[in-house]
Amino acid sequence: MKSNEKNFIRRLQNGKEDALEFIIDHYLPLIKGITYKVLGQLSNEGMIEECMNDVFLAVWNHSEKFKGNSSEEFKKWIYSIAKFKAIDYYRKAVKRTETASDYVEMKNENSVEDELIQLENRAELMKLINELDELDRNIFMMKYFLGIKSEEIAMKLDMTKASIDNRIYRAKKKLNHKVTNLKLGGNVI
Repeated sequence: MKSNEKNFIRRLQNGKEDALEFIIDHYLPLIKGITYKVLGQLSNEGMIEECMNDVFLAVWNHSEKFKGNSSEEFKKWIYSIAKFKAIDYYRKAVKRTETASDYVEMKNENSVEDELIQLENRAELMKLINELDELDRNIFMMKYFLGIKSEEIAMKLDMTKASIDNRIYRAKKKLNHKVTNLKLGGNVI
């Protein structure tokens, strides 16, 4: 017996591989669309491909957790898995960007003392950015370190552009206040 629209859920839950093949054939465009929407600007093809594979692996490994019985309910379930997997991958990529930004070297004609001061200022700024709550920090990193536009950030995080701009404004204001209090100097921001 082959998997079809009527029996693929039951066959998947019984561990039949043809059910997974059916799901991949029918839901790959949906999964690809979600992962590209969340990860498109941020990552490479390899990361998107890996994320999609993880989605199908999660569907296979956790099929018993699906309690619905219609293909429409299954579509919502797999959509949720894909969305959260892509968000997880996005967070990991942002974390790597944060780590990498700690080690960025700027080439310039400054003296060693000037370069040390700039490195200290950058390190202090990264500490301050890491003190922001997670959502604000992610938005700030996307906007200023990855160069993603507010509209795209809003789409990726399922928020309004006004909400994103408001969070960016408040994060900048908090950072400015902290920098002023720490008297880091004018070269930091």
